[in-house]
Amino acid sequence: MMVDTFLFIPAIVSFLVTIFLMPLWINKAKQIGLLWDDVNKFNSEKVAGSGGIVVMLSFIIGMSLFIAYRVFILDNSSYLIEILAISLVLLILGIVGFIDDLFGWQRGGLSVKSRIIMCFIAAIPLMAINAGKSLVSLPLIGFVDFGIIYPLILIPIAIIGTSTTFNFLAGFNGLEAGQGILTLSALGIVAFLTGQSWLSVVALIMVVSLAGFLLFNFSPARVFPGDVLTYPVGGLIAVLAILGNFEKIALFFFIPFIIEVILKSRGKLKKSSFGKPNKDGSLSLRHDRIYGLTHLTIYVLQKLNIKPTEVKVTLILWAFNILVVILGFLLFII
Repeated sequence: MMVDTFLFIPAIVSFLVTIFLMPLWINKAKQIGLLWDDVNKFNSEKVAGSGGIVVMLSFIIGMSLFIAYRVFILDNSSYLIEILAISLVLLILGIVGFIDDLFGWQRGGLSVKSRIIMCFIAAIPLMAINAGKSLVSLPLIGFVDFGIIYPLILIPIAIIGTSTTFNFLAGFNGLEAGQGILTLSALGIVAFLTGQSWLSVVALIMVVSLAGFLLFNFSPARVFPGDVLTYPVGGLIAVLAILGNFEKIALFFFIPFIIEVILKSRGKLKKSSFGKPNKDGSLSLRHDRIYGLTHLTIYVLQKLNIKPTEVKVTLILWAFNILVVILGFLLFII
């Protein structure tokens, strides 16, 4: 399959926009007091919040260039409606996430009901274009044609589910951005292998935007993503699966987040993912039980007599994500 090198231009521009604008956002966030505690560090300084707003701007710029390339260079209007719908879905999710950030996660942010309603609204563009295919392959069952139920019920459930749970596995410098890069890269490869290269470009634009952000977000972080980033990234996972008709492998790639939801449910979804920072730079368990994969990682490291640190926890969870991706390819692609 031939790859048009011009398709990399939107991604390159998105990366450059992110690394150019992020320092400006960090300075502005400090000026207006949009600062959050770096909870996993002992006596740490406050860090700029909602850096995901720059990533979203970079993504939209990249998507606009992708549209312009298809219109002016290829003279091809195919998939333009889908590309615009993707952009609109992620913009709405970004707005929802930013509102949640401004309300303050430490004070509970938006209510659960408000999040569900607003994320449902974000799904409307995909519902309106009847995105994806109603014939879905389900584990142990096979193919099932959901008909009108697919766009009206399953699409909003998917958008709501992924966008609101992606940020459950969070709270460590670089963790969310890295998880987004790994999962979206895997879905981009799936799209390419299944002959849907346009979806690969969409995934690539977000991946490189996240990569630029990660330069500022990895420990010690200079900026945090906020829900303005995690909502759209989670939503994009569902969008790619829907439009690419590879829901089954996408669901498998989402296993780390499904496990996180299950563990968080033990604490009624109210326990944080943070560790308890110590003076020597290590982390210990903040709670008396395991309420997330970050807690489980800290616990395992302690049992192995390995000093748990924020970087180690992040890298181990990235490695787990990579393992899930590899297993997904072995089970569904090869």
